[in-house]
Amino acid sequence: MSLSHPAPTLPTEPPAGARARPAVQNAGRLVLLGTPSPPPVAVLPLLHGDVVLLERFRSQTRTWQWEILRALGVHDVTGTSTAARQVHDQLGARATDLTGLGDVHLGPVPRSGAVLLYAARIDALREPAHGSRARTVHVAAFAEAEEMVLTGQITDAVSIAALFRARLAALSGENPHA
Repeated sequence: MSLSHPAPTLPTEPPAGARARPAVQNAGRLVLLGTPSPPPVAVLPLLHGDVVLLERFRSQTRTWQWEILRALGVHDVTGTSTAARQVHDQLGARATDLTGLGDVHLGPVPRSGAVLLYAARIDALREPAHGSRARTVHVAAFAEAEEMVLTGQITDAVSIAALFRARLAALSGENPHA
């Protein structure tokens, strides 16, 4: 036996008499307050099949953490374009191939939103275009990066999800279903 409840209907228009949302100027763009932000982007850089990790200080945990590239979403810019820009800005590299790995939700509540995951094959590491704020850049074999997850050296959930999805997409250089 299954119970069925009617789906709740959500208003598509603001209630009658509601005030217009205020607007602010943001980086040369007019943004309405209350307008949903585009989803952030995370990029797993792959240099000849090896994983490129950045060691960054995270003030929330007051620790240095290994992680992949991250960026806030930008209005009117695709996730793919944001991902390619982050590869260039943070690693000085060119993404020769970008693969979407889907999205991952940071929590069960609706406001937590999703992060768009990408893997980027890159041609080389160079000087970052705009500085990286990373203390260290580490190139690790895919298996070594997975070992860093197992030993607690990588604890960032988005980075772990990207590694897992990249393995399932056969981007680790190994067949995940063998």
